[in-house]
Amino acid sequence: MDGEDDSNLVIKKRFVSEAELDERRKRRQEEWEKVRKPEDPKECPEEAYDPRSLYERLQEQKDRKQQEYEEQFKFKNMVRGLDEDETNFLDEVSRQQELIEKQRREEELEELKEYRSNLNKVGISAENK
Repeated sequence: MDGEDDSNLVIKKRFVSEAELDERRKRRQEEWEKVRKPEDPKECPEEAYDPRSLYERLQEQKDRKQQEYEEQFKFKNMVRGLDEDETNFLDEVSRQQELIEKQRREEELEELKEYRSNLNKVGISAENK
């Protein structure tokens, strides 16, 4: 007889009575009244029923997350390396910049030499006076 009571409990837990459904609706309506704004409807919106299986819903979530992940890294995959012409051009530009910098340094050194030699001449002539 104990085995029959256990099976009745299992069966009863599988089915939901109308009274339980009404109680759930009342609780949802009370919660809705607490958070409802004036522009919202007076009655609580019904929960959306999704007839799909759990597998289908989880698969949809997985696909959506995978798509978001791919979208996030989409632009990273579009970056390509430089081809030979581009590297040659950049090398040439860098060589020209180095030459300009070298010429500038040489000019500064020459001007410093002239300035020092002028100082020495002025210094010698000042001593002679």
